[in-house]
Amino acid sequence: MSSYGIQLREKQKAKRLYGVMERQFRRYFEAASQYKGNTGEILTRFLELRLDNVVYRLGFAKTRRMSRQMVNHGFFEVNGSKVDIPSYQVSSGDGITIRGNKNAKPIFESLDEGLKKHKPAGWLHVDAATRTGKVTSLPEGEELKQVFDPTLIVEFYSR
Repeated sequence: MSSYGIQLREKQKAKRLYGVMERQFRRYFEAASQYKGNTGEILTRFLELRLDNVVYRLGFAKTRRMSRQMVNHGFFEVNGSKVDIPSYQVSSGDGITIRGNKNAKPIFESLDEGLKKHKPAGWLHVDAATRTGKVTSLPEGEELKQVFDPTLIVEFYSR
């Protein structure tokens, strides 16, 4: 396979993993390239800090698609405000909670058992008793390791 094909495959892998379409993914790359530092790490950080991904990482949903739909349906609050945009960028210190009226939904019946077994990422904190999560810091270094290679994505867009 050519180097272009390998780079394209890595980009497609990242897009599918996070459930992002091409135009939005390109915007993430363009925003990441504006920052000083490793563009691949910054791109991965943007993707990790999407609200739907954070909900998945906290253990409130079993898959990223499920978390995306739950966010779309307004199941979560960020710092006390309802947010129903899956691409919402959370930041360090943000608290994510299940909205009061949504807590009794059947989808959350087995959540307590799941949260006890779930080990969130190092940059997140989950309180299983109150069903809340918090972004304690920004993901860095080993926390950004993924199944795709972000340097190949940077090379792809740098053509």
